[in-house]
Amino acid sequence: MEGIQTTIKYTGPNDSIGVIKVGGYIDTTTSSELERSLSSLLKKNQYRIIVDLGDVDYISSAGWGIFISEIKGIKENSGDLKLVRMIPEVYEVFELLEFHYILKAYDTIDDAVDAFVKESGGALLSAPRQTPRDTTTQMVMMGKPSSQVAESVEEKEAEPEEEPATAEHDIDDMTVDEKIDHLLSKNSTLSAWQIKKILNSSEYSYTNIGWFEVRKRLKGRKNR
Repeated sequence: MEGIQTTIKYTGPNDSIGVIKVGGYIDTTTSSELERSLSSLLKKNQYRIIVDLGDVDYISSAGWGIFISEIKGIKENSGDLKLVRMIPEVYEVFELLEFHYILKAYDTIDDAVDAFVKESGGALLSAPRQTPRDTTTQMVMMGKPSSQVAESVEEKEAEPEEEPATAEHDIDDMTVDEKIDHLLSKNSTLSAWQIKKILNSSEYSYTNIGWFEVRKRLKGRKNR
């Protein structure tokens, strides 16, 4: 995919959360399009915002700078900006730059919506809006930069130590952590993304767990 595409829609209780879906890549030549989409929501006093990055394969410092520059003002208006569906390569840069201390990231839009609802104390959210529900901005066609960032493997959250099961017929009775242990006992070099995909297969009873949750569980492994 070349250039950038941004689409604005609304979700959550009373359509009170703005969602910017972004496709392509975000760098100095395309970041202005993302900035316009974000500004259009803020001008309508929409301060609960989700940015869907599931179709973005590269974000430069200029792109990250847009989020960082706006987050203070958004929070001062009792809102937040949440990022969702980052691919491993993009999330790796996000974490290496330590933006996870400033911006919250989630596996899915539903997870981010649930977080907004929880933060509001469970009350139905509301936010003024004066435009049609969906606005699609134009595509900016430009050359795509090449960038590859390797995904790092972090270690698993501490749990009571149990002997990993090895018999295939016992897999259905395993906890999620035991299934991860079982996988790593076979191949200790598996990444969090690979673990997520294998768990959600017939061999592991279609255990559906998000990539961020896998990473969280892997982090505590060094404490064992």
